[in-house]
Amino acid sequence: VQLQASGGGLVQAGGSLSLSCAASGGIFFSRYAMGWFRQAPGKEREFVATINWNDGSTYYTDSVKGRFTISRDNAKNTVYLQMNSLKPEDTAVYYCAARQGTLQTRAAMYRYWGQGTLVTVSS
Repeated sequence: VQLQASGGGLVQAGGSLSLSCAASGGIFFSRYAMGWFRQAPGKEREFVATINWNDGSTYYTDSVKGRFTISRDNAKNTVYLQMNSLKPEDTAVYYCAARQGTLQTRAAMYRYWGQGTLVTVSS
């Protein structure tokens, strides 16, 4: 199973970016919960958002609620992260991850990981 994240870049504070993560390699995508995590320089990887496989329910870390939206298109084997009202503290490498089963906020519960895409928010 391979996950390919894309969409990162440089944006000014208050701006928006949309990240995508495409899954391939025989994954039965519609049965996998998907998550986004991020890791800022010198910090540990942290949970950002997750979306369930069956009912599409979502969960966000408090710092991004109301600004970020996770969604998925099972026909395209792709999960998205729409990021609005970006802040400098959102600067990080963003990773997508997949797990069989229901949504989780713990990174250790995800089996498959993408390579990461860098998001830089300037002040």
